[in-house]
Amino acid sequence: MRHGGDHAFDKAYWEQHWQGRTGAPGAVDSNPPHPYLAAELGGLRPGTALDAGCGTGAEALWLAEHGWEVTAADISAEALAQAAARAASSGSADHVQWVEADLSSWDPGVRFDLVTTSYAHPAMPQLTFYDRLATWVAPGGTLLVIGHLHTGEHGHDHSHGDQPPAEATTTARAVTARLAEPEWDVQTADEVHRTVLAPHGGTVALQDFVVRATRRS
Repeated sequence: MRHGGDHAFDKAYWEQHWQGRTGAPGAVDSNPPHPYLAAELGGLRPGTALDAGCGTGAEALWLAEHGWEVTAADISAEALAQAAARAASSGSADHVQWVEADLSSWDPGVRFDLVTTSYAHPAMPQLTFYDRLATWVAPGGTLLVIGHLHTGEHGHDHSHGDQPPAEATTTARAVTARLAEPEWDVQTADEVHRTVLAPHGGTVALQDFVVRATRRS
C-alpha cells in the first residue's frame, strides 16, 4: 500500500513515523486513548485481547487497566519502545505483552476474546487486513475496528499534513459487509466526527468509522 504515491506502509515507514513524536503538546505519548473503547467495551467481561497495530500503547494500556490481558502488536520497534516506557509508569505493565510483528504475515497462534485495531495501516489492502483480524476472534468474542472514514474528498497527494491517504480509508458499511450472518452479529456501525490535539500543536478534525461485532458461538 502506498502513501502519497512514494512509499509503502512498511516497517521502514513506521519506524520513521514514530521517531521524534514524543514530548510536544499533543504528542502521542501524552494523548489519551480514543473514546470508543469505553463506549463500546464498557459492558464486556474482560478476557484476552489483541490490540493490532498498537502504536505507543494508549489503547492497550486502557484495556489492561480495565482488566484485560493484552497482546499489543506493532511492526515498529520504536513505537513499542515508547509504549513499554509508557507502561512502566502506568502500573499495568504486567498485563500487556508487547510483540513486534508484521500483521500482514504474523500468526498469533491463538484466538482472543477481543480483537481491536485503531487506525492501523498495513502494507496490504485495508479491508483484507480487517478480514485477517476477524479470523483471530474466538467464538463469542468481539471485533472492534476503528479507522479513518472514506469521504470521497481525497486527492492524489497526501504525503504531508494529517489527512490519511485514500487507500487507508473505508466506511462502516464496507467493513460490516465483510461480517456476514450467521457467523457475525454487528452491534455498532457508526461514522463519527471529532477533534483532537495535533502532534505539533493546534487541533485536527477526524472523521472516523467504528464497527463492533460479535462472533457467534
